[in-house]
Amino acid sequence: MEFNDERDVRIKKRDALVKKGLNPYPSIVQRTHTCRECFDQFETLSTEKKEVVVAGRVRSIRRHGGSTFVVLEDESERLQLFIRKDEVGDEQYAVLKDLIDMGDFLEGAGALFLTKTQEKTLHITKFRILAKALVPLPDQWYGLHDVETRYRHRELDLLSNLENRERFKVRSKLVSAMRRFLDERDFLEVETPILQPIPGGANARPFSTHHNALDADFYLRIAPELYLKRLIVGGFERVYEIGRLFRNEGIDHAHSPEFTSMELYWAYVPTRDAFIDFLEEMMHVIIMQSIGALRVNFEGGTIDFGCAWKRVSFREAVLDATGIDIDKYRTEEALVVAVKKKKLDIDFSNCVGVGEHYDQLFKKTARPAMKQPTWVFDYPIELKPLTKVAPDDPTKSASVQLIVEGFEIINAYYHELNDPLDQRKRFMEQETLRAHGSTEAHYLDNDFLLALEYGMPPTSGMGIGIDRLVCLLTNTPNVKDVILFPTLRLKRDE
Repeated sequence: MEFNDERDVRIKKRDALVKKGLNPYPSIVQRTHTCRECFDQFETLSTEKKEVVVAGRVRSIRRHGGSTFVVLEDESERLQLFIRKDEVGDEQYAVLKDLIDMGDFLEGAGALFLTKTQEKTLHITKFRILAKALVPLPDQWYGLHDVETRYRHRELDLLSNLENRERFKVRSKLVSAMRRFLDERDFLEVETPILQPIPGGANARPFSTHHNALDADFYLRIAPELYLKRLIVGGFERVYEIGRLFRNEGIDHAHSPEFTSMELYWAYVPTRDAFIDFLEEMMHVIIMQSIGALRVNFEGGTIDFGCAWKRVSFREAVLDATGIDIDKYRTEEALVVAVKKKKLDIDFSNCVGVGEHYDQLFKKTARPAMKQPTWVFDYPIELKPLTKVAPDDPTKSASVQLIVEGFEIINAYYHELNDPLDQRKRFMEQETLRAHGSTEAHYLDNDFLLALEYGMPPTSGMGIGIDRLVCLLTNTPNVKDVILFPTLRLKRDE
């Protein structure tokens, strides 16, 4: 039967329910137990013959003459129901037989018992429909495998691929654990604008929009960093925000234009190592609380978050991977020549400035080889216009990134830049890069600079990509699979 034919049949069944005086979409539910609770409390409930009322979606129907077995599913579990014609009556049994389909929602009341095959079952004495499904669900035994449909209709993916449902439960646990960890350490959760007059806080191309009432252009935020730092200026010493960021860039297995991050800023951190130790502790705690282990399987290998995390400088990482010492090549022209001599296939065509050249070289050579958790310290200062210079090398920044399986998971500045005059100079250098064609250079933000002029204490900050971390913890190589509704190309009829 074709899809539209099936829909027409179900609509006729819906109309038949209405003619019988049965509401196909009642509002009140009398559920007393979830399916999981029926299993957990089976001994007590079955012994006492206590009436149990369950509610959920019909996942299968097996009819045997005057009796019917129905598998009902709620979020917690699946439970078998048993209905006999001579117990519910001819009229109600006819409703079950002729007007109920797989995918419909039912409420059933009865007593729990064990079948001859020792399956825990609810013996139904009365039932009613809660919602009539007008189109059939994907095949429950084979799942939903069409990738396009899985992303566009995540509800069907969750219904037919239960392992994907578990993946998003891990994501929820991870965010809750992160929030709990920070709250317990006196961090204050805050909210900063998503619509911003100037996009700042990251090297990224923004989305733009127009506010009609104000007759002004705004940007969807690419990062909350500058606003969070202004809160440090305002007197808060520990702040964080969990929320969506938007970057008008390419889409691939590791990038989505709409993604979730957590950023925190902490004033008066005593040392660099104290900050790094804090971040490692946070990662250990939230991973344990979300999946119950520090060792995870990923694409045939194992990631060990419980081991000592390797520490390497950006310069060392590139040198080990390519034989190129970036300290000897301080211009993009010199670096390109060195790369050609090494016969490395690196596309620098979209890079503007030596910083973007360094970044491209690192991303294409050193970073993909980093499988186990690795801290990469002291990125070239050209790449980090919002952080101080490294204490022992003015050509490097006081920054560190956590790389796992080639993913950038954490981006941290152990010494945030709080000198307003130096910050203005850095912004002006970024403006020059943008004038020369860079699509990711920072914008000059005078409000942020004014805030710095009021004084910001020594501060450490970090951002963590939640989507990418969930990918690692759930053995999911594609970031679209950990975002409930990823951004997709519009279909022609849209």
